[in-house]
Amino acid sequence: MKLRWSRTLTLLPALALALGVTATAPAAAAHPSPAATPAGDAARHPSHMAPTVRSGWNDYSCKPSADHPRPVVLVHGTLGNAIDNWLGLAPYLVARGYCVFSLDYGQLPGVPFFHGLGPIDASAQQLATYVDRVLAATGTSKVDIVGHSQGGMMPRVYMKFHGGAGKVNALVGLAPDNHGTDLNGLTRLLSYFPGAKQYLDKLTPGLSDQIAGSEVLNRLNAGGDTVPGVHYTVIATKYDEVVTPYRTTFLDGPEVRNVVLQDLCSADFSEHVAIGLVDRLAFHETANALDPAHATPTTCASR
Repeated sequence: MKLRWSRTLTLLPALALALGVTATAPAAAAHPSPAATPAGDAARHPSHMAPTVRSGWNDYSCKPSADHPRPVVLVHGTLGNAIDNWLGLAPYLVARGYCVFSLDYGQLPGVPFFHGLGPIDASAQQLATYVDRVLAATGTSKVDIVGHSQGGMMPRVYMKFHGGAGKVNALVGLAPDNHGTDLNGLTRLLSYFPGAKQYLDKLTPGLSDQIAGSEVLNRLNAGGDTVPGVHYTVIATKYDEVVTPYRTTFLDGPEVRNVVLQDLCSADFSEHVAIGLVDRLAFHETANALDPAHATPTTCASR
């Protein structure tokens, strides 16, 4: 038994790290102290809803313009958070005139900064609450959602099972694990480590939910990948080492556009992390998806 648990504890960190490589070093300075937030705001809103104004995003006084009539909600990936995952894309969109918001979700007790580890259904309900708050603050009826990794897949759970279908105009996924992942076969090793899957399910259910064939993913994709009325864009990289095989990120259905960055620029070598954090071509494609009427071709020169 001791040997079995030793093997289990050896495998779990590898799975957690592989599924959660969207994380960056926590930008602690980006999270304001209570004194820096609007008076009483921390008391009025749970931690996953508390606004953080940085470089013009999460500004609840922002009102969408005629050019960009919907707020954009950014949904981080596994082990990410509302700030660190979006230090590149959020300012990029703000500079283009969007009202941009981001949330923390999937928190585990006693685990700061690194979120997206809780059950995906519970995270989808957190997103539902947050979207309602953004809609109320901006006076709009729909949002556009941009998500990285789990953050590109989990909003589909929100739309299908938590009342979000009528509140979302477009979903843009940056390397989303829409059909789960096998981590290049690593998840299949779980059966060789007795107790490992149960341990993972109990301590980090958000990781288990992203394994190909999970109950959540089977339920999500049953009956079709999309819901009516939502425009979908999936932006993938063939160098994705987390969502494997990388084409499992794609969706099938009406109002879907699947994009591989390397088809647009063969010199783009971004993998799973970079596509959401720093890839300017992915950012350009995101902007095109949010405003298709004014889209411009994405090339190696796009910035």
